[in-house]
Amino acid sequence: MKTFLILGAGTGGTMVANKMAQALDPQEWRILIVDKDENHYYQPGFLFIPFGIYSPSDVVKPKRNFLPPTVDVIFGEIELIEPDKNRVKLNGGRTINYDYLVVATGSHTRPDLLPGLVDGGGWRKNIFDFYTPDGATALGRFLKFWKGGRMVLNVAEMPIKCPVAPLEFLFLADWFFRERGIRDKVEITFATPLPGAFTKPRASAILGNMLAERGIRLETEYAIMEVDNTKQVIRSYDEREIPYDLFVTIPTNMGAEVIGASGMGDELNFVPVNKHTLQSVKWENVWLIGDASNAPASKAGSVAHFMLDVVIENILRHMEGLEPLPKFDGHANCFIESGNEKGVLIDFNYEVEPLPGMFPLPGFGPFSLLKESPANHWGKMMFKWIYWNVLLKGGEMPFESQMSMAGKWK
Repeated sequence: MKTFLILGAGTGGTMVANKMAQALDPQEWRILIVDKDENHYYQPGFLFIPFGIYSPSDVVKPKRNFLPPTVDVIFGEIELIEPDKNRVKLNGGRTINYDYLVVATGSHTRPDLLPGLVDGGGWRKNIFDFYTPDGATALGRFLKFWKGGRMVLNVAEMPIKCPVAPLEFLFLADWFFRERGIRDKVEITFATPLPGAFTKPRASAILGNMLAERGIRLETEYAIMEVDNTKQVIRSYDEREIPYDLFVTIPTNMGAEVIGASGMGDELNFVPVNKHTLQSVKWENVWLIGDASNAPASKAGSVAHFMLDVVIENILRHMEGLEPLPKFDGHANCFIESGNEKGVLIDFNYEVEPLPGMFPLPGFGPFSLLKESPANHWGKMMFKWIYWNVLLKGGEMPFESQMSMAGKWK
């Protein structure tokens, strides 16, 4: 009996488990998936918790609900991955030998890496994150009674999960404060390490204009060095200080600690991968999906979905002795909630930046690319149902893995 092992039962790992359960002969293969947490979180929903649009219970379900009965599920900590020996050690002494390994251990925030963030006296008092359910919930409690002041949102460094989420937070905050009648009492600043509002130039210009229209100040190329909560300022390496009354942080995002401990990752614990085949550059029976790799694509659920068919096809080809195909093009597709029940949609890949147009049907849409529309907002809100009921289970979606130029205007 051969063993197909998946590490991580988040979005990527769950989809792989469902697809491989259909593709592999259960008389020949056993499929195992390991994760430390029994709860599956709909991470795009964290954004809505601080503004009372979702409650914490709206974004969590048991992981077992989305895994096939033929897959063996192990909840426990991974102690060490030994890819040279084709085995994984779990806490408690159990060792799993594998023939194929899919690493889907994701990425996680590390607020402890920034001096003064969690150890300066303001953590979860007037300093909050929203990339975790606890942080988003605590921030929601704070905002409910906040009377106004200086709010600063900072991205510590790239890459981060869902690169548009900081912008969405700012747009929703602007709307939230207007609805409460206190927008004139709130000064909002976005401090980013990027040279603009976003990573891609054309989208950055449009999204930067949207920030300006809402009176949100943009502080670019800001490399944060420390948080000083006694003076209530953040300080950059070039000694720029930004004062705050409320500080919202997107801390450094890193891969799982076990990746670093196992010697498999780069300095941020992301596993080097062929960005087109999604095969490990060092171990040919190790494959990556989702945020765990160093592929220069967005770390977002849509990207994991676009990776899925490429990963599955290439693993099955490898099992048959065939070369993997370089079919993943970095495709990312992101709804950007912009407030007032409107949103923006961007669709791009490694080579092509977000362009205006209509999606997915040329000339019809119903979604507008690089343009605000109510349809884009409802697309974002409907995606939660699609995520739980179709995407996680490896169901077919009406989009190809590769980005299409149909409907886009150059």
